[in-house]
Amino acid sequence: MQQILERSVVYVKGVGPKRAELFEKVGVSTVYDLLQYCPRDYIDLSAPCEIKNAQGEDPLVIRARVVKKMPPARIRKGLTVCKAVFTDDTDDITVTLYNQEYLFASLKEGEDYILYGKVAGNMVRREMNSPMVFSAASPDLILPVYPLTEGLSQNIIRKAVRGALDLVLGEVEDIMPQYVRDSCRMCSLACAWENIHFPKSLYGAHEARRRLIFDELLIHSLAIAYQRQNEDSDSNYIMQAQPLEEFTSALPFTLTKTQLRSLNDCTVAMRGAHRMNRLIQGDVGCGKTVVAAGAAWFAYKNGYQSCVMAPTEILAAQHYKTFKSLLEPLGVRVALLTGSLTPKNKRVLKEQIAAGEFDVIVGTHALFSESTHFSDLALVITDEQHRFGVEQRAALSAKGRNPHRLVMSATPIPRTLALILYGDLDISVINELPAGRKPISTYAVTGKMRERAFGFVKKQLEMGRQGYVVCPMIDESESDLNDVTSYSQKLAQGAFADYKVGLLHGRMSAAEKEEVMNGFKRGEIDLLVATTVVEVGVDVPNAAVMVIENADRFGLSQLHQLRGRVGRGEWESFCILITDNTSPECVQRMKIISRTSDGFKIAEEDLKLRGPGDFFGTHQHGLPAFKLADLTRDMQLLQTAQQMSKSIIESDPQLKRADHRIMRELTQRLMQRGAEMT
Repeated sequence: MQQILERSVVYVKGVGPKRAELFEKVGVSTVYDLLQYCPRDYIDLSAPCEIKNAQGEDPLVIRARVVKKMPPARIRKGLTVCKAVFTDDTDDITVTLYNQEYLFASLKEGEDYILYGKVAGNMVRREMNSPMVFSAASPDLILPVYPLTEGLSQNIIRKAVRGALDLVLGEVEDIMPQYVRDSCRMCSLACAWENIHFPKSLYGAHEARRRLIFDELLIHSLAIAYQRQNEDSDSNYIMQAQPLEEFTSALPFTLTKTQLRSLNDCTVAMRGAHRMNRLIQGDVGCGKTVVAAGAAWFAYKNGYQSCVMAPTEILAAQHYKTFKSLLEPLGVRVALLTGSLTPKNKRVLKEQIAAGEFDVIVGTHALFSESTHFSDLALVITDEQHRFGVEQRAALSAKGRNPHRLVMSATPIPRTLALILYGDLDISVINELPAGRKPISTYAVTGKMRERAFGFVKKQLEMGRQGYVVCPMIDESESDLNDVTSYSQKLAQGAFADYKVGLLHGRMSAAEKEEVMNGFKRGEIDLLVATTVVEVGVDVPNAAVMVIENADRFGLSQLHQLRGRVGRGEWESFCILITDNTSPECVQRMKIISRTSDGFKIAEEDLKLRGPGDFFGTHQHGLPAFKLADLTRDMQLLQTAQQMSKSIIESDPQLKRADHRIMRELTQRLMQRGAEMT
């Protein structure tokens, strides 16, 4: 049976090599893919309206019989017009068909048909141009509507799907054991495939889709649970309790309740029998780094080393400065290891790290190079996990004897979505801002206000502050790059001719980016024109104003991340969003970001408005994206799938039971595809 599902779609009746190539364009290469290629909508022909009431902008269903067929008329070369009059005894309607002589010839006077299309005309004379026409005796009154590509019509896809169903129905071995279907109230897989494509009712289509979405969510959840099981290895670093007051009392500020709780989560986990795998998730500026520093101090008190990995040298230098200021007064020795060190300095530093002369090592990719060795690495801290590949994180973890792992993410994520994206990690949430942190005043304006906005920015620069102007880039194409570069030059020669203007974009080399950002941090640049490359982590306390051009092109969460680059010092800070998009959705989004500074609330709204597909741009858990599931709509199903996957793994950790065989195969295949993506 499984071999049939894995066969090429070319073997399905009506699909030859040429059509198979077209199906490949929509992601369909096997029989299984075709059966999983679900309709995006349905046309319900089961409830026709009377002709006398037929009006409006939307397509309508009419059941009527042919009264009269006019002779076809050739208007011009290549265009034949055929007309027929239909009635349902409430009124008549004239149907016009263009270049459909075969269909027109098949219509028989006195017979009933179902018409689907838009009704034009007036109360006296109603017309339908090129409607879909079906026999009234057709058993299929709910028609699937599939996503198309050039060369594939709805009829071609429907016939191919019917052929695929004929191949497998009666032989289908269900993915899910009967006890899972009964527990979660799911129909069989055969029933789901039949009713997703050729339902007898919209309720049947709904139940079929529910089953197929649940399959996808369950296999995803099992894959994450499987990963989690492998991560939950025995700890080689079971630590002893330490008086946290020694760390917290030395800080120049008081930790918030959620910072304390997150730090406690870490220390409890590091004292446990299993290796810690924890995510500290919090809003921009909530103080995640202090918690990470507390965890590193805890490891130091137990006699172990920690390392902190950042995605760029400038962020590594920023973390080094923070960790050094927080930990060195407590006797912790902190080092910075980056690729830009001279070969001699790098060699000496690596020798000192290997000899245990440093307790906390902050760095970039240099940390997991083959020549870097640690004395006793017990804690690995990574900043912005999604900036690193799975293999890079694994290489760093391999530097110790399976060290504890702590991940910091400044991307607020709704908890239910975090369970999918970070399913292999325990989660600590910091949802309070430190005392004294001022909210950033945010304003949305149209392009007509640009000069006024720039005038406001200049006032800030005159006061000694610095600012950003952020431009969106659709992609890294030359045209987009030219736009950003020319815009920067225009500002430097025009509105900001009296100030030092810098440029930062993704196509610059790492060294060039570092040079620009360091110049900005040192105050050598007044206004930085940048793409979203400034989004993550860069801390310039003197930056107090940001202008975001074409703000409608960004998601809410991304706008919030960008906005977080200002307001990091003692000054009152501002963000000005410029957009000429006046659509209701854009207006709503601009209102949300202007009125709300809570990143978690913004993330919830972003998820509702844009869905999870655009939420990150990368898949942090290393598994492929969903094809059917929509986490904004299917959250309840996700929770059911997660509960069921937990129960399955607890009862059968390796999925070795006979009735778990297909789930095991699909889970392993999904994980393999995920590994190929990284």
